[in-house]
Amino acid sequence: MISNYTLEQLPQIAKQIISESADKVLLFYGEMGVGKTTLIKEIVKQLEVDDVVTSPTFSLVNEYQSRKGDIIYHFDFYRIENEEEALDIGIDDYFYSNSWCLIEWPENVKNLLPLNAVEIHLSINEDETRNLKMMNTNSEHRTQNTK
Repeated sequence: MISNYTLEQLPQIAKQIISESADKVLLFYGEMGVGKTTLIKEIVKQLEVDDVVTSPTFSLVNEYQSRKGDIIYHFDFYRIENEEEALDIGIDDYFYSNSWCLIEWPENVKNLLPLNAVEIHLSINEDETRNLKMMNTNSEHRTQNTK
């Protein structure tokens, strides 16, 4: 899926991501300020979570529960100093829980990511619209992005 979208189109984009994802582990790539957290907030909303969604910048992971009782995990690895920190929070248990895992800055834990995941690459245009490229992929084809 490749899309160019405005903030007003976020609900439709989020629904499309959910419906077209082959896996529940979503890896969000993009520079600071491109809209990763904003898109994740909308995805969580479309998954029927009523909680206030914030970026877990300092806690590494936030947990939300949908109206149906499903658990959604939101990770932010921007400030992580090493992959050992992610191991200390039991990252494998989250990634293989069959729950939605929405991961900002996945390149900072690239050696710990599950074999199958969905990459979502975001960029911003001069007119403030966003570009989104989504790929159902596996680790052999995973893009090696850097901050």
